[in-house]
Order: sequence, then structure tokens, then C-alpha cells
Amino acid sequence: MTEDDMKRIETHLKRTFNTGGIIVKGRGKVSDSAEVYVGDEFIGVVFADEDEDGSFMFEMAILAEDLPAA
Repeated sequence: MTEDDMKRIETHLKRTFNTGGIIVKGRGKVSDSAEVYVGDEFIGVVFADEDEDGSFMFEMAILAEDLPAA
């Protein structure tokens, strides 16, 4: 994933989630994806979409311990 891709994705996520605190960072030796943070907290991974050139998939896990009690 290029620096340009990461900047475009970061801009899109900031606009979509209405927060300037989103940061998209490269994953070092892994070049097919990037990590997404809100501030210092890791929230997910963005991958290039294998089926549609120029598109990306955002994957975010929501852990039970992070949810408020029911």
C-alpha cells in the first residue's frame, strides 16, 4: 500500500467518522495493508480489495470486554 493510498484512506475515514483523530500507518515489512488508529489506540486494518482494483477493505474487531454491560 502506497503512502498516497494511506493518505487517501485516512482522509476518507476522517470524513466518514467525523473525527480528525484517525491515523493510518504502514505496517513495516507488510506492504499489502495498513493499521488504523484513533489517537494511540489501534482500531483496525485496511487491506487492498483483491476483487476491485483501487478499492480497500476496513476490518475492525469489537471485543466483548470493550462493550458496555448489557
